[in-house]
Amino acid sequence: MTTPQQPHPAPAAPQQQPAPHQQVQTLQAPQPQQGQPQAGGGFAHAGYTSPIPIRPTHIGHALASEWTKIKSVRSTMWTLTVMVALVVGIGLLTAVGIAGGDTDLEGESPLAFGFFGMLLGVLCVITLGVLAVSSEYSTGMIRTTLTACPSRSRVLAAKAIVFFALTFVVTLACTAVVGFIGDSMLSDNPGAGETGGSAWFKATVGVSLYVALLGLLALSVGSMLRHSAGAITIMIGVVLLPLVLALFMRGDALEDVREALFEYSVPSQLGIMFSNTVVDSGPSGWDPLLIILVVTGAALAAAFSVLEKRDV
Repeated sequence: MTTPQQPHPAPAAPQQQPAPHQQVQTLQAPQPQQGQPQAGGGFAHAGYTSPIPIRPTHIGHALASEWTKIKSVRSTMWTLTVMVALVVGIGLLTAVGIAGGDTDLEGESPLAFGFFGMLLGVLCVITLGVLAVSSEYSTGMIRTTLTACPSRSRVLAAKAIVFFALTFVVTLACTAVVGFIGDSMLSDNPGAGETGGSAWFKATVGVSLYVALLGLLALSVGSMLRHSAGAITIMIGVVLLPLVLALFMRGDALEDVREALFEYSVPSQLGIMFSNTVVDSGPSGWDPLLIILVVTGAALAAAFSVLEKRDV
């Protein structure tokens, strides 16, 4: 019996390799390097392109941030409101009291009676100056601020500019209102002094510059101490303590010290800007503004140095 033969499978056709010049090469699109900015303004990082454009920061961003912070806290509203009420209210009461009596001004300018309210308003300004920087340390917000803006000098410069501009504008408005009240109510007094353009400029712009610089001094002290109560206490002592000490000094041996404390105390310097001197000797004219400018500049330079050298 014969077995039918199984058909043999046909041999497979050999695979033909493409010629070297016909080989297909797979090309990959170049990938952006890690951390390389893209043409559309995004930022490529580990295969991700940010849709947020990357822009270099500058002092304008820091100013906008500080303005947002200082106008959004309640301490700013309350301190400035109390300041305006004290300066304008006491100035109005003083003018009404003098105008309602038979007091002879004896050559005193009607603009000078804003001194009494401004002396109390200064306490509000130095309080706000300290809180403008020390409150961030007490709440821990300073860490967020310096993370968003690692340049510490830029942060402090922005705080100083915003605070100085705000206090100058508010003080200028207060002195202008009080000056207008005093001039309109007391200009008919037989002994009223000069109320010309130079007197107006000094009693408004000059006083506002002096008060704003004094507040900037408080901001510098607050930045160095980083403690609200301590810095406010020191600034109140700077404003009031020399005059209080001079009032209680007796004896010929302390006469020179007593006169120096009178002449260079903040109330006396502020009175000179209002043309209402406490003593007849010592600085005069625009000297108080130069003195406070030098002192504040030194304190602000020290605040910049301390901020750069120590931890937050």
